[in-house]
Amino acid sequence: MADTATRRSPLAHVAGRFAAATRASGGALRLAELPFLAQVNVRLDPKGPAADAVGLALGLQLPLEPDSVVHAGDRYALWLGPDEWLVVGPPGTGAALENEIRQAAGDEPAAITDVSAQRTTLLVAGPRARDLLAHGCALDLHPRAFGPGRCAQTTLARAQVVLVARDELKAGFWVLVRSSFAEYLADWLLDAASEYV
Repeated sequence: MADTATRRSPLAHVAGRFAAATRASGGALRLAELPFLAQVNVRLDPKGPAADAVGLALGLQLPLEPDSVVHAGDRYALWLGPDEWLVVGPPGTGAALENEIRQAAGDEPAAITDVSAQRTTLLVAGPRARDLLAHGCALDLHPRAFGPGRCAQTTLARAQVVLVARDELKAGFWVLVRSSFAEYLADWLLDAASEYV
């Protein structure tokens, strides 16, 4: 029997609205969904041998500085807590990434979970991206306080998110939001963006 299931992102039906808002902003904003990014939650002793082994396997060291991000190629490690990270990779690689991290950790105490299906990722970029996000986020988003390479678990328009500052204009921000809140947050972003279109 043929498998008739098709994978659909939580915001596939919003893509046209994001594109229209991006065009209407005249380059001030870029809104898009980055669906299906691999996301693996990692919990382990940051001073134990598993941390070094996982870092070596990933080609990057797990960040030890609070609210920081490190990356190598298309893989990112986000600091979520003293012994917790979110490793983000290319779409569709969640199971392989989880397995790679699990093998690297070996028999050391660790909790490694593929959470790729839990969240989707929104891209908010452009010269007005910080202004747009500031409408609904209590963090100080000024580049001196929340510049490239920073991340935080916070709320945006009352939705819990992981916010990641990438480079200034080109890559903007990633907003990782639970799939069940994605449409609400997309609607909020589009409404808040109307100021810039």
